[in-house]
Amino acid sequence: MINLTIKPGPQYYNYSEGAIQTIPKLLNEYQAKKVLIIHGSISWEKAKPFFESVLNDGNFRFLLEQYNGECSYNEAKRISNIIIDNDIDFVIGVGGGKISDLTLLSTSYTMTPFGLTPTLASNCAPWAALSVMYKDNGLAEGNSEHQNHNAAFLITDPYLVIDSPERYFIAGIADTLVKWYESDLVTSQDEIKNYPLVKMARFAAKICQDTILEESETAIKDLRSGNMSEAFYRVSEVVIVISGLVGGLGGKFARNTAAHTVHDALSAVLPGIHHYLHGEKVAYGIFYQLALENKWDEIDRLVPFYNKLGLPLSLTNMGLYPFEEADLKKIVTLMNKKEKIHILPLNINEEILASVYVDLENYMKKFNTNN
Repeated sequence: MINLTIKPGPQYYNYSEGAIQTIPKLLNEYQAKKVLIIHGSISWEKAKPFFESVLNDGNFRFLLEQYNGECSYNEAKRISNIIIDNDIDFVIGVGGGKISDLTLLSTSYTMTPFGLTPTLASNCAPWAALSVMYKDNGLAEGNSEHQNHNAAFLITDPYLVIDSPERYFIAGIADTLVKWYESDLVTSQDEIKNYPLVKMARFAAKICQDTILEESETAIKDLRSGNMSEAFYRVSEVVIVISGLVGGLGGKFARNTAAHTVHDALSAVLPGIHHYLHGEKVAYGIFYQLALENKWDEIDRLVPFYNKLGLPLSLTNMGLYPFEEADLKKIVTLMNKKEKIHILPLNINEEILASVYVDLENYMKKFNTNN
């Protein structure tokens, strides 16, 4: 037997045209009367028309609160105080990944039920029971907060999601592609590969890889033109849902390993990386993971795909390399302390982790790209 803690995903899911209009039905099931909506700025302006009938429902009193832009401990405490001070029965987070993470963490302090309406397909945050933590200034804390519960619902409309920035969609595509590469080596081990939930997680991860590599270019073109196509719907649903099911079903064996460890460490040490989205940093993390696993041929196979999507190929391209020696030491020390990277069945220590950065940057020179 293996020990797995499984948190599959939200209790209720609806991703369809007009789905947001069903939110009052869910609120009634929770006997909610006072509802807090946490939102961003631009994303809320786009989402507000979809919420018009919800907000006009006289059975509920809605309080709207714009967050400060980060999922930080201070902001989570501030939101939780609003929940307490206003006797809030239910919370709805409307926006991107940081809103989802913040809503999860804030409500965990008060154990208030919550729902999520993502406004873009940029990651699996609405599906996962964890919050990636940042400081108030935008730098990463280098850790995540995990909960033992998911959202009461995940409800959104593809016509809202398609009206979002292309860059965020591409970042979501990269953050979904990584699900296969971070879980492949772990879930293929003989001692766990036949465990039913691990097999399901591996199958979900393979769906992520196949769908992203086969349909992303079409989906991006359709987002650009506002064409609600099957390709856009499939890719966006894989980004939001299937990618979340990988870790939701496989637990620690199918969640994060090297690529996200790279993201966490670089984000905690290098201020310059704050200009890049989570998925863009993780895209580099895929290459780091493949280099760590000595899978250089797979890097070669992915480079044309990265070039078409404009994803960064190296830290040099991102203007973040070479490192100061002290920074490299901090980065690999942080990485080596992470339990998740040691789930990989590889010999890993600080010296090896440091050498991969050097080897990878040298290897990527041959592509001579300006990404």
